[in-house]
Amino acid sequence: RYEGYGPGGVAVIVEALTDNRNRAASDIRSFFTKSGGNLGETGSVAFMFDRVGAIEYDAAVANEEAMLEAAIEAGADDVVSSDTGHEIFTAQDSLHEVAKALEGRFGEPRKAALTWRPQNTIAVDDDTGEKLLKLIDNLNEHDDVQNVYANFELSDALVAKLSA
Repeated sequence: RYEGYGPGGVAVIVEALTDNRNRAASDIRSFFTKSGGNLGETGSVAFMFDRVGAIEYDAAVANEEAMLEAAIEAGADDVVSSDTGHEIFTAQDSLHEVAKALEGRFGEPRKAALTWRPQNTIAVDDDTGEKLLKLIDNLNEHDDVQNVYANFELSDALVAKLSA
């Protein structure tokens, strides 16, 4: 796991699986440096995130109220519903039980895994947002990188611009 700060002081956690630690560290450090950020020590940003279980379902599976009710009954901590789907968050040690209970009611989830959930997010301007997205894209394209987590929010204008 690599941790650092991207453009705008945004905290970034990179999970990697590699057969060559020196190469992976060098490549990841290079991506951070080129984007205007810097790689930090282990633990330098992890304290800003919670390690939780996340279960995702498509929006068509249930309405917000039904999903919230089922998640609470299953022992989940939080539910975030949107037009694209439902995200159910649970303590990492109860992920399996909650996922199994929800699977019995709604079928197999789109995703069920441990994740790093930011405690707070940082709103970034459009220029910084573009740099951050480029950094995250570069990290995700690297063969050794498994997951990338960051604590930033993009403006609606930038999201609309990027999705156009």
